[in-house]
Amino acid sequence: MRLLIVEDEARIAEILKGALEKAGFAVDAVSCCADAREALSLNPYDIAILDLGLPDGDGMNLLDELRSQGAAIPILVLTARDAVEDRVGGLDAGADDYLVKPFAMAELIARTKALLRRPGNALGATLSAGNLIFDSIGRDVQVDGHPLSLARREAAILEHLLRRLDRVVPKAVLEEKLYGIDDELESNAIPVHVHHLRRKLADAKATAEIHTVRGIGYLMTEAKS
Repeated sequence: MRLLIVEDEARIAEILKGALEKAGFAVDAVSCCADAREALSLNPYDIAILDLGLPDGDGMNLLDELRSQGAAIPILVLTARDAVEDRVGGLDAGADDYLVKPFAMAELIARTKALLRRPGNALGATLSAGNLIFDSIGRDVQVDGHPLSLARREAAILEHLLRRLDRVVPKAVLEEKLYGIDDELESNAIPVHVHHLRRKLADAKATAEIHTVRGIGYLMTEAKS
């Protein structure tokens, strides 16, 4: 899942980015309303975390602007404003959740995943194909009941393929979802990750297979018996 942080305090943004990447997200961070507008117009984010006290405007106005334009992206507001009227105002303006600073990182991650699990959003709890099961909350993979260790981006690719089981996932979509604006992306990065993932699934005797659709992307199917 690809996530945008809009936070002007560099140290907080850095901590958030590191923790959310560790939780399995591809994360971009911007520090003002103008950069947030540009990032949202150019990239297919699954969710945004929005601070309200930004240097070039109030995050609440940005939130209201996005909703008035029809943007449906889940938005979690992160702010030091803890008055009841502030929380109600944020929710009324279109925030999907509201978390007051200081906060526990575990709660932020849990709330983020909870928003993505809502009907119509990007995250479901358990995905499966054949004897392969993927827990998208705990990021755990099992094959025939046995744990399978995957690198972070291998797990992310597996999740996207499982969510679109029997449908082609374009390589460009995987690149957009797995890599942030500041990440270096080599042309063979996705094929290399898919190669490693395919090998691990085969070694574990998974009854789900990854097929390459040349020039387009990848397709996961259940193995035919």
